[in-house]
Amino acid sequence: MKPKHKISLNCLSDTEFEEFCFDLLEELGFVNLNWRKGTGKKNSPSDSGRDIEGSLQREDVDGTRSQEKWFFDCKHHEKGMPAKDLQNLLAWAEAERPDVVVFIVSNFLSNPAKDYIEKYERNNRPPFRIRYWERPRLETMTRGKRDLLEMHGLLKVHLRSEREISKAEHELWDRVWYYRHFVRIHNAKYENDGKDKTTSEIAKMTRDIMKRKRKQYGPSISRRMSDFEWGYMQGKFSALRWVLGTEWDFLDT
Repeated sequence: MKPKHKISLNCLSDTEFEEFCFDLLEELGFVNLNWRKGTGKKNSPSDSGRDIEGSLQREDVDGTRSQEKWFFDCKHHEKGMPAKDLQNLLAWAEAERPDVVVFIVSNFLSNPAKDYIEKYERNNRPPFRIRYWERPRLETMTRGKRDLLEMHGLLKVHLRSEREISKAEHELWDRVWYYRHFVRIHNAKYENDGKDKTTSEIAKMTRDIMKRKRKQYGPSISRRMSDFEWGYMQGKFSALRWVLGTEWDFLDT
């Protein structure tokens, strides 16, 4: 089972969060996007109660196409977004009548804010739909959008520890060493009149080590490999050694 896709938007400033939202909407297929940022300053207020407006093309079952107008308010809060932050966008939506208004929230709406939206819809029956995208929905929307996450510094890459890399390199060292001797012993049966020219003392020590490696890694270590499999294993061995500071293609065991 793959781990759940997680992002944290707390590292962004208010303006950077709006930039992220703008780029996400473009990725989602919105057109005619207009970021209503008042100035170029870091914390410049948006215009007219909404941060971004854009259009989304719809197609009915009969093929008729139309464009819906959407208003977005980007709310960057590390804690739950309060109900008072909803009022500005809703007031302007009442005046300009978009099809949909969306609150894009970096974390979550507070429970009072959700209650406020529910009561507002019930009491006012607005001519527009109200939605809110909290962090879990943003995580779903950004799944697979690696370039977007990298551009905004939101992609968390798991880097393996040196200990983990060293452990993998050590196992490959054992496997490469074992297989080289395994092939040499096998070939000795068909060459040199079936005699291994290695001195008896070294041969015995080698066989004892091989026996311990079979016990450690299991019988699969003695499986005969194709040329491709052998080359692939040595490629991994070389790459791990390079990461640990050895020159490329150093495969001595």
